[in-house]
Amino acid sequence: MNVNEIIKTSKAPFYVFDTSVLKKRIEFLRSHLPSRVRLCYAVKANTFITREVEKYVDLFEICSPGEAHICNTLNIPPEKTVISGLYKTPSHTEELMKEGADRTYTAESVSQLRLLASLAEKYDRMPRVLMRLTNDSQFGMNDADIYGALTDGAYSRLVFCGVQFFSGTQKTSLKKLKRELDHTYNVFSNAREIYGEHMRTLEYGAGFPVKYFADKEFDEKEFLKGFSELITALSDVPEITLELGRSIAASCGSYFTHITDIKQNKGLNYAVTDGGMHQLVYYGQQMAMRVPIFSVCGKEDAPAVDRYNICGALCSMNDIILKNASLPKIEIGDVLRFENVGAYSPTEGIALFLSRELPAIYISNGENAVCVREPFETYTLNTPHYPAEL
Repeated sequence: MNVNEIIKTSKAPFYVFDTSVLKKRIEFLRSHLPSRVRLCYAVKANTFITREVEKYVDLFEICSPGEAHICNTLNIPPEKTVISGLYKTPSHTEELMKEGADRTYTAESVSQLRLLASLAEKYDRMPRVLMRLTNDSQFGMNDADIYGALTDGAYSRLVFCGVQFFSGTQKTSLKKLKRELDHTYNVFSNAREIYGEHMRTLEYGAGFPVKYFADKEFDEKEFLKGFSELITALSDVPEITLELGRSIAASCGSYFTHITDIKQNKGLNYAVTDGGMHQLVYYGQQMAMRVPIFSVCGKEDAPAVDRYNICGALCSMNDIILKNASLPKIEIGDVLRFENVGAYSPTEGIALFLSRELPAIYISNGENAVCVREPFETYTLNTPHYPAEL
């Protein structure tokens, strides 16, 4: 089945993730970055393309037991996984440590170091650990905590392999990236001097920007050229890893939703869809203020004839996905396609609100598509189940 056939037969919203676009995107990044840079895919950006991404990236960042289970189900090699996350569930961390597979762990705090050290002792392991440097938020540790851990005998079973830093997303300022890289490099260099040659990796969450909105111009090639110069300057760092999620996943995804009603209230045109903001998530939820890249399926070349506010199906005045948008002549049953939704949309939205059905998800190779998740009724999750005696 191809996407056009899905559009004709589907009666509900759905996502399509195109692996041919995904492959080209990663090839583009590889070709515009230094060849020695390793790519780490942040699974949280989109779990549904994890198996497809595995062919093209070096590592996977896992931030929860659920993501670890997904990667295990998809046969992602343990040695390609970095167990990360602000809160590492002790029981799950113990399960992984007991298993003994070759994984890397991040340390967000002294408490996490103690947890990893105690489990390493219990199960006679020597796990690799990336020390996460704080970005002046709840994430990571101070410089002093990192340096102190490197000489603390309590952590003798941990192999400190590098320093990790991540500060945000949608960052376009090379000056800011340089400041962050300089600081991370300084901490890494000091740590390497203290700890020795096992300290090899500088992992940086670059937060590369994604062009979500039609009115936003951005010269990505020039940006990546400047960023590559920053990386090239770090010639004495043995391994450099870029942790990317949004930048890898966004462009491969499209979201399709049907127009279910058209009306005019006090001179304003409204169209209502069967989807909404619970399923369509762009950076910063700016959909009502900015114009995302979208089209009316089958009417891509038709001239605009009127302006509409496009609203989703939720009983919330916030559920506006297009505001005062120029559209061709539309009818009930028309399908809107929103592009660049490959990151976060399937999982970050308020999916359980109003117990609406979760959309089907298709993986396409650019020609044919297969369904990898059927529509799912969320009311089963929102229904309380009382003990019989009550």
